[in-house]
Amino acid sequence: MDLKPLRREQLNFENGLHAQRLLPWANLNAPFEGSWCVIAPGTASTAHAHHEYEIFIALAGEAWLESEGQRQPFRAGDIVHFTPGTPHAVVNEGTEPFEMYSVWWDLAMAECFMTRHTLRSGG
Repeated sequence: MDLKPLRREQLNFENGLHAQRLLPWANLNAPFEGSWCVIAPGTASTAHAHHEYEIFIALAGEAWLESEGQRQPFRAGDIVHFTPGTPHAVVNEGTEPFEMYSVWWDLAMAECFMTRHTLRSGG
């Protein structure tokens, strides 16, 4: 077992939210990266788009997802997928923090995963 703890007291402010990258780490070979994210009450993540595929998994609280002119509620237990180039933002209009996990991947990450896997497995 190789546990990487969440350090809530050490979250970094980036993209309009507080986050800790939990993936990757040295002993883990994964074809994706991920981050724990907290959006404070009355704030929003920075609207952005990027070249990776991405999913958000809502863990605690309630927020709104805004993407391509749509606005939908986003609550604990929900999951959303964004394709590359899709602009998106998470808006927390509530009084409690909204917590989610973000996972993203692209072809380069998958190729690096395969290379590391081949080297580690000796074949």
